[in-house]
Amino acid sequence: MNDIILNLQSIKDRISTACKNSGRQESEVSLLLATKTVPPDRIKIALKAGSTLIAENKIQELKEKFDALLDSPHTNHFIGHLQTNKIKELLRYDVSCLQSLDRFDLAEKLHQRLHANNKTLDVLIQVNTSGEESKFGVQPDEAIALVEKVARLESLKIKGLMTIGLFSAEPEHVRPCFRLLKNIQQKVRELNLPNVAMNELSMGMSGDLETAIEEGATIIRVGTAIFGKRSYPDSYYWNEQNPETT
Repeated sequence: MNDIILNLQSIKDRISTACKNSGRQESEVSLLLATKTVPPDRIKIALKAGSTLIAENKIQELKEKFDALLDSPHTNHFIGHLQTNKIKELLRYDVSCLQSLDRFDLAEKLHQRLHANNKTLDVLIQVNTSGEESKFGVQPDEAIALVEKVARLESLKIKGLMTIGLFSAEPEHVRPCFRLLKNIQQKVRELNLPNVAMNELSMGMSGDLETAIEEGATIIRVGTAIFGKRSYPDSYYWNEQNPETT
């Protein structure tokens, strides 16, 4: 219990310092707990310590933990690659935002299901800013066109953009990814599209959160630095070529 609480405070302190150094308000940046492979009892410790935003990247884990977390107030996002045949389950388990919308066929099918039930869903458009084939996300030069098309689907409320960024031990190597996402955000804002808020930039993890905040991140995703190391590195969970991640 203590390690989670201490780790959580350490990350919050880093976010606070990064905001001050960047001339930003702490209220502008939310901490999202990436809870893949983390059992419910450990997630509950973080929730009781004041965290409210969590996210899974696999539908199966979302499903397995749902009942166990019902009595702990929190907000659910989904940050993994979503197959169209999993849409029904995503919507069943109280996800308030899909951060990984990366293609129009998925958007259309989501819209059809939501429209039929008179519901809406917040979404972020996922952009592959690192250019790696192993990463999901729309290509940067196609991102604005995708935003424009999704904006016509009234049940999907576009709130911003998300990127995984380059996996690197050097935060400066990741900075161009974050800067590119910010640039796309600014270009979309200039279009003043209906149904597009474009306020959120979900980017940055424990190793590069300071850099992400400097470049405009509003959501920082942290998992292992709070809950401990997983059996596999992050690259395993975000690999497009690994069928188990879908």
